[in-house]
Amino acid sequence: MGDTTNLKSKIRERYQGTGQDILDVIPAIPEAGFHSQTSVKRVAVYARVSTDDLRQTSSYELQKNHYTDMIRQRSGWELAEIYADEGISGTSLKHRDAFVRMIADCEEGKIDLIVTKSVSRFARNLLDCISYVRKLKDLKPPVGIFFETENIYTLNSSNELSLSFLATFAQEESHNKSEIMNASIEMRFKRGIFLTPALLGYDRDENGNLTVNEEEARIVRLIFFLYLYGYSCRQIAGILTNTGCKTKKGNTVWSAGSIFGILQNERHCGDILARKTFTPNYLDHKAKKNRKDRNQYIWRDHHESIIPRGDFIAVQRLLANAKYGNRGILPQTEVITEGVFRGFVPVHPKWGGFRPDDYRLASQSVPDKTPDCFSPALENAVLQGFQVVRAQFFNTTERICVTFRTKTVRFSAEAIRRMCCCEYVEFLVHPDHMLFAVRPSTKEDRHAIRWAADKKGKTVSRQIHGCAYLPTLFTLFGWESGYRYRILGICHRNTEESILIFNLREAEVFTASSTREAVCPPEWETGFGSDSLTHAQARETASFSGREWKASIKSQPYAEPDIHVTDTAKIHDGIHSILRELQETAETAQIRKHPETLQ
Repeated sequence: MGDTTNLKSKIRERYQGTGQDILDVIPAIPEAGFHSQTSVKRVAVYARVSTDDLRQTSSYELQKNHYTDMIRQRSGWELAEIYADEGISGTSLKHRDAFVRMIADCEEGKIDLIVTKSVSRFARNLLDCISYVRKLKDLKPPVGIFFETENIYTLNSSNELSLSFLATFAQEESHNKSEIMNASIEMRFKRGIFLTPALLGYDRDENGNLTVNEEEARIVRLIFFLYLYGYSCRQIAGILTNTGCKTKKGNTVWSAGSIFGILQNERHCGDILARKTFTPNYLDHKAKKNRKDRNQYIWRDHHESIIPRGDFIAVQRLLANAKYGNRGILPQTEVITEGVFRGFVPVHPKWGGFRPDDYRLASQSVPDKTPDCFSPALENAVLQGFQVVRAQFFNTTERICVTFRTKTVRFSAEAIRRMCCCEYVEFLVHPDHMLFAVRPSTKEDRHAIRWAADKKGKTVSRQIHGCAYLPTLFTLFGWESGYRYRILGICHRNTEESILIFNLREAEVFTASSTREAVCPPEWETGFGSDSLTHAQARETASFSGREWKASIKSQPYAEPDIHVTDTAKIHDGIHSILRELQETAETAQIRKHPETLQ
């Protein structure tokens, strides 16, 4: 205890220090503020306005003139350069070419000081603002920034806290403006007030309405005719370039991308679809394709069309199919009109051009919408009185089942065996009754799907890739892409054929992980199973018992009411007619430009 007291006394004595008269103080050079600086400086001015609006042009010019005069009035200061970004947002460095060049010049030692109007003019992104201020401050020699409105000089160490607050406020201001802009856009869309950019084939009248430009409309018709006739986007671009056709901007060189954009634009068939893309992040301004992330608004028959609706829909299907190597193949919906599969629609394995509504309309076109497999009553069914238990409680390894993922389908070995190990099958769907069926097929069938493979003399199940059609089926069934779905099936046989029936309402849902974690619906908490009389598989079993049925009836083309594609012969004649007109127009223009050629 005594030792501790002595140590404390010595420490207190030591920190009494010595007298001020013994020490000589060498004073530090005071930190110079912006206004007190008189040294020679190479000064850069940074000016920015966020839009190309004519009203902001005056602001832009005033910034440049003001700081030019300021530098001239300073003794020893010289103007290095005025760096200006016009019509560029400050929340991102994207497209801010002048800003990026200014920072590079600072790093090369060409600039001593940057002068700008305010923090928001320099950057509206907090991270960008602070990081570049520190980066310039760490250069040898350091480069300072003077924000005139806030009277902040970055080489003054006491100003960094204030700068952080102001940069945060500038960023939040941009956020608020972005929210206000999004709300304004939403209100306009709800009232049918759409933004219509310049579009090949159309002009705007004095009221802003779209009117057909016949000279440009010929080119649009030619593009659609050529694609329907089997030409690729690249080939069409080459034809238009060679004929001297002009784009909307007046260019004579066409690209495959521009042709693809024209073919996809619904405005050419008279419709307007609003909000195809949206910007989720106001800081980076990166547009994202709208996949039902935001409300979309469509106005059908908004203006005069250039392309018939049937031709436009046909082109969209051709474009969708081209992604899967099926260029030039026009998908055609088919439906079975009689027999046990009445109302079922075949699934083409390589066609990606169908929408969920295409399957529904084809199925609903059959007068009697109730499939034969659901027609008989169940009063005499042997399963009456039994309860059907959830399949999750039992091993299904040796049972008929199918597992759907967004990109693949796979059947159990038992399903293959029950179908007598046939190599090719056909998929059928009934949208209204949520039924999925499999029947034998041959390799030559246009709907044939290879679902089994020979492995060492044994027929085994193979993974079926279905990138073209499975996303559409998932939407049709109301399934979520993040899960996989397994459905138990029933095999029906007669003397000639076998078929599989799967009721999609009885699907087991699993997470995408490899743990096979089941996703149970909330209603399962109060029940173990369902009564056999209401269970779909029980109804199916009863309906096929002791009956004659035939499943091999061929499907028939479904004549979609809004799909009237121009006849191939008319397309051929239309192509030659438009090309001849374009050639004549080009020759006339050449003669007017060089009349001496007539002599």
